[in-house]
Amino acid sequence: MGAIERNGYIFEPEYSVIEQNGAVHVYREGTFIEELKFTFSGNYPEPDQIENLVEEYCERKGI
Repeated sequence: MGAIERNGYIFEPEYSVIEQNGAVHVYREGTFIEELKFTFSGNYPEPDQIENLVEEYCERKGI
């Protein structure tokens, strides 16, 4: 899964299959804002899981 763009913010997911965890790095205008950590099971996180994480973040921050 590639980066997600929302209202000037870039969300870049990365994950480790071995550790079964990941993070979405949040950027705005090229500046790192914060990291959203998550866990998953299976071979990779479901795209819906990452989309929901981004959506919840945007709602919480009013983006």
